[in-house]
Amino acid sequence: MNKPLSTLTLKDFASDQEVRWCPGCGDYAILKTMQKLMPELNRPKENQVFISGIGCSSRFPYYMNTYGFHTIHGRAPAIATGVKLANPELDVWVITGDGDGFSIGGNHILHVIRRNVDLQILLFNNQTYGLTKGQYSPTSELGTRSPSSPEGSTDSPLSPCHVAFGSGGTFVARSIDTEARHLSATVKKAHAHQGAAFIEILQNCPIYNDGIFEQVKDKKLAPDFRVEIEHGQPIVFGQDNEKAIYLNRETLSLEIITTAGNEEKVLVHDETNKSQGQLLAAMSGPDLPVAVGVLYRAERPSFTEESERQLGKARSKSASLQALLHSGHTWDVK
Repeated sequence: MNKPLSTLTLKDFASDQEVRWCPGCGDYAILKTMQKLMPELNRPKENQVFISGIGCSSRFPYYMNTYGFHTIHGRAPAIATGVKLANPELDVWVITGDGDGFSIGGNHILHVIRRNVDLQILLFNNQTYGLTKGQYSPTSELGTRSPSSPEGSTDSPLSPCHVAFGSGGTFVARSIDTEARHLSATVKKAHAHQGAAFIEILQNCPIYNDGIFEQVKDKKLAPDFRVEIEHGQPIVFGQDNEKAIYLNRETLSLEIITTAGNEEKVLVHDETNKSQGQLLAAMSGPDLPVAVGVLYRAERPSFTEESERQLGKARSKSASLQALLHSGHTWDVK
């Protein structure tokens, strides 16, 4: 018998499988945050489904005591779409990485976001292929030295959030693996969203790409290199919030200004403004801080809702398959 929702705890969502990631991997922190968050969503455990592709992050379903599916490379969005359409009552989570999601799975990510399928997509971005020993990935910085690029990568990296924007995403956010409170709050907002909710999670790989996000994660450095954005709040940062983001309307670019004396110029975050969200997503060090939080959110009918509406309409009509098969060589679709 299922436990009442009020009594579910973190332990109810932790499987009996030994967690096998490298010591210090950011995936541990993300896993613990998700296990702790699940009871707070006030949803039956049997309604949760975690679906992954291939990669270090894709071991995730083994460690969640829920339904799950460890699928094939890059195809988690396709499998997740089928699961959601088969049973719209389920909460379907896609777990993927920068290699799995944006290399072989790039086409699937693009279309699941474009269709606005009602899924939560968590993309762990460590800018490397950790499972296959550290080759550079689609998000690796230009010049990254790796087993597959000993002289430095010559590929320009893509931005996960910009891919989501370019695909017509209705919920685009960014968070950090070890910032449990921020990650939990961001995932809650994604869960409440109707449609495809995309979250890029900056995740450390201590073996093959250690410290790649040190500036935005280190407690001493982060205040100057990271800005947490909240809808309706001024975008300020720094050790004492002494710095702020300003929109230069002549160049349509973001700049840093001092907060004191410029309060009326400080940009206020509007998560319904797509253009502003794209500008914030593009910010990166050392010239601008990295923005974390919900960059953009919009209301649009989901693929799931529209599919259910069409199915309901079709089922409301009386029809006979036998009569159709014996009606002749030509069928009319009405």
